[in-house]
Amino acid sequence: MGQDQRRHVGLGLCKWLLVLVLAGCSAAIELAPPPNLYLDGRNYPESLVPISLQVVDPPIFYMTDREPMYRDGVVTNYGTGRSDAMAFGASEVRFGAVDWPDLVARTHLGERGRISRLEVQKLREIVRFPDVPLEAAREDGRFDVLPLAQAAYDEQAQAFQRAIRSEVRRTGNGRILIFVHGVRNEFDASLQTLANLWHFTGRRSVPIVFSWPAGNNGILGYFRDRESGDFSVYHAKEFLRLLAEIPEVEDIDIVTHSRGSSVMTQALRELVIFHRAQGRAPKIAMKTGTLILAAPDLDTGIVRQRLLSERVSEAFEQINIYVNPDDVALRLSSILTNAPRIGAATDEDFAEGELQYLRKQALIHFIRVENAIGSDSHSYFRANPAVLSDIVLALRTRAFPGGELRPLEEDADLIWRLHPDYPLERLPDLTVDVGR
Repeated sequence: MGQDQRRHVGLGLCKWLLVLVLAGCSAAIELAPPPNLYLDGRNYPESLVPISLQVVDPPIFYMTDREPMYRDGVVTNYGTGRSDAMAFGASEVRFGAVDWPDLVARTHLGERGRISRLEVQKLREIVRFPDVPLEAAREDGRFDVLPLAQAAYDEQAQAFQRAIRSEVRRTGNGRILIFVHGVRNEFDASLQTLANLWHFTGRRSVPIVFSWPAGNNGILGYFRDRESGDFSVYHAKEFLRLLAEIPEVEDIDIVTHSRGSSVMTQALRELVIFHRAQGRAPKIAMKTGTLILAAPDLDTGIVRQRLLSERVSEAFEQINIYVNPDDVALRLSSILTNAPRIGAATDEDFAEGELQYLRKQALIHFIRVENAIGSDSHSYFRANPAVLSDIVLALRTRAFPGGELRPLEEDADLIWRLHPDYPLERLPDLTVDVGR
């Protein structure tokens, strides 16, 4: 093979690999396989959903800084472009395409049927914040936002808070569940993913997607999405701040995937620094509960220097980091950035005694996902029943890994082991609430 041929093959391979990286974070539209949980005393082999729960109620809420898409002057969706303004709204997600004839089962929860996919039926934008940065002026050595600009922003912030407060009171759920997607995710896909996760956690929280301007296509789409993630950090921080200020909100759990982990952890870090400087305990001020980083596309060195040095874990009851050394997307991200990714870490990436310190002192748990390969090596958190089970149990029981409520096994390297076919034992009170 000549030099030109080798160059051609090499370029072709690089393009294929980049496409694979970009596709790795793309969200599924099908309801995930059910986690290994027992409902009604039986372990259902299919994704069974009561008729009364097929349309999500409460709706799946969203906060986004994507560019809005209009039809007849009404926002109908959000694209991949950036918006200087945050928008808050509600979406109706339906567990669609029901196949009833041979699959109806009668239980005390009512009729059930096979659900083949999740569909976003419609959405409604409720609040649109002013563009940021707000207009400011310098006077007497200070550079302050102008009162009228601040008042306009505060008006929309209060409208957002009233909407959440009303939903908490209506449902009786003071816990917030936030999902932050990765690159190559369209807006609808993030709503579908959260609907799937929220359903299996028992619908006992107010679900809100934070959707940033991801989804750029092409060979360079990954890098464009990464930049858009940095663009969204300020909005993510404002979103978390405004949520925590609502008296009726009790806890805020956060689930992130891939590059969404970078967006959210940067915002969390800045809030931790801010509250600590004000003399407040970050955990109390931020109302944060459990943080889950699934396949995080985070530079391992940056995690050490920023998150660990700033002791961000102080703000959480626990942090669960799911890692897969066979994660193809993160391997390629490591090549492109010339830095290892924490979501593909092995015990060799940690100093002697570091994992034990992180677990005992920082309450950070690393959970290894095995046998997740190929196209599932990066999206396993929504497609692998065992991974979904553990995420659900972490959110519902607040238990640490290794006990009866989260029966994971510990390897000699102090990384918890989670096999794709790991059988979870029967657990109490894991039925989906009906009538909310």
